[in-house]
Amino acid sequence: MNLISDFLPVTEFTSYEQLMRDFKVNVKPDFNFAFDVVDKYAELEPEKLALVWRNDSGEEKFITFKEVSNESNRIANMLYSKGVRKGEHVLIMLMSRYEYWFTVVACHKLGAIAIPATSQLTSKDIAYRCNYANVKCIISVNTSSVTGYVKNALPDCKSVKHAFTVGGADGFEDFHKEYSRFDGDKLDFEHKNTASEPMLAYFTSGTTGMPKMVTHNYAYAAAHIATAYLWHCCRDGGLHFTAADTGWAKASWGKIYGQWICGSANFIYDYYGKYTPLDVLPLLEKYKVTTFCAPPTMYRFLIKEDLSKYDLSSIEHYCTAGEPLNPVVYEQIKSKIGKSIYEGYGQTETVLALGTFPCMEPRPASMGKPCPLYAIELLDDNGKPVPDGVEGEICIKYNPEQIGLFMGYNTFEKMRSVWNDGYYHTGDVATRDSDGYFWFVGRDDDIIKSSGYRIGPFEVESALLEHPSVMECAITAVPDDVRGQIIKATVVLARNFFPSDELIKELQDHVKHTTAPYKYPRVIEFVDRLPKTISEKIRRVEIRENDKKN
Repeated sequence: MNLISDFLPVTEFTSYEQLMRDFKVNVKPDFNFAFDVVDKYAELEPEKLALVWRNDSGEEKFITFKEVSNESNRIANMLYSKGVRKGEHVLIMLMSRYEYWFTVVACHKLGAIAIPATSQLTSKDIAYRCNYANVKCIISVNTSSVTGYVKNALPDCKSVKHAFTVGGADGFEDFHKEYSRFDGDKLDFEHKNTASEPMLAYFTSGTTGMPKMVTHNYAYAAAHIATAYLWHCCRDGGLHFTAADTGWAKASWGKIYGQWICGSANFIYDYYGKYTPLDVLPLLEKYKVTTFCAPPTMYRFLIKEDLSKYDLSSIEHYCTAGEPLNPVVYEQIKSKIGKSIYEGYGQTETVLALGTFPCMEPRPASMGKPCPLYAIELLDDNGKPVPDGVEGEICIKYNPEQIGLFMGYNTFEKMRSVWNDGYYHTGDVATRDSDGYFWFVGRDDDIIKSSGYRIGPFEVESALLEHPSVMECAITAVPDDVRGQIIKATVVLARNFFPSDELIKELQDHVKHTTAPYKYPRVIEFVDRLPKTISEKIRRVEIRENDKKN
């Protein structure tokens, strides 16, 4: 069974026009994902699979909704006993431990606002988040790096009253020992909320500037039906895998809310350090994952592997988001696996905003068309809509009835800087073709202005990626006295290719012949890896900052 019919009056969509007309998510005024989805499954179908968990040591667990319900009750009761109350923030650094799902659901039951965070945070990062959000307690994995950074941060985190680790550590409370003492059959308190109250907060991944705290309400969980049902194509009894760290919003997109409402279990790979496509491919085969979503970075690595060695026939649907998927990668993946990749677009502040849906024909490198939850326009610098083929900023028109758009950059602060004339301004630049498909150009901060031309990094990166020597690349601008800015390419080479002046010339000529000649990179730097956010987005701002230092 699944709960889709509790939310959608219409569940079948045969055309994009019908999708836009008939898709509507009904959210009751007191909706709470923990009670209305997790506990409801636990009551109606207690043995229904919620999680398939596997770690990098080979351990595995098959976790039911009844287990999620009971364990989240224990944790909620424990946190309540420690003084955590509705509206207070809990920082969660549990990586892909299965306790992450128990803890997030527990926070929803308690009314505490969960802040998922990456294990890569330093002491400074942790203190910044704790002080910004007035965090009441921290729950983390027990690794020396994480506990070390947390311990060093605690003296500067005056609001934090409790620090837990899985298994316990010196100076920390033992998370398992503490919550296992509490009842899992019922809650020791009464919690009520409205769908419009704050439920969850994420700190932005910081491609530019200091991270901002993005707050979402309880209706946000239901809004991810658009992400999981329409775009991921999750279905009852399926097994979905989104390659994502729980510390960033893509985990909410692909590892809990919409998937569970659809009745699909989530496959979780719990690893320490970095994993490669070769680590994941055998797991996709063994556990028979049915729907798969990964950032373009992973697909770029997959095309370099012999995919014929793996039986991926169980995967019915492939998706990607985070950055545009370069056309050459799309075509090579399709030739290897025989299936299209469906692209999408959104931000920490939204659910899926643009998508290529099954009722549409995918167009390589296009983000697709607007999700029916949002009215989207491309606006110029004066706030006016641009015609087809002209660059404009992706903007979402405000609608007081809509769901899935963030509340603000903290719980008590209205959205100011990104709102203008009734639109949320994403800061991302795109074009729209005559058929209504959107095409990413770049972050507004990343657009290069050279000799009067506006050049988006994506087109140049796509051209470079067509060359067999290029594994990954990033296009940025460097100052130039004559042209204002010139294009720089930072390149990670594929196996068996090595830096040389001859290769630089070859890559420059390749770009000149692949796209407009004025877009070729006049500067090329070879590196071992590109700087990225925790969500695997390229940090072009870091490349620019390093160039200034040098």
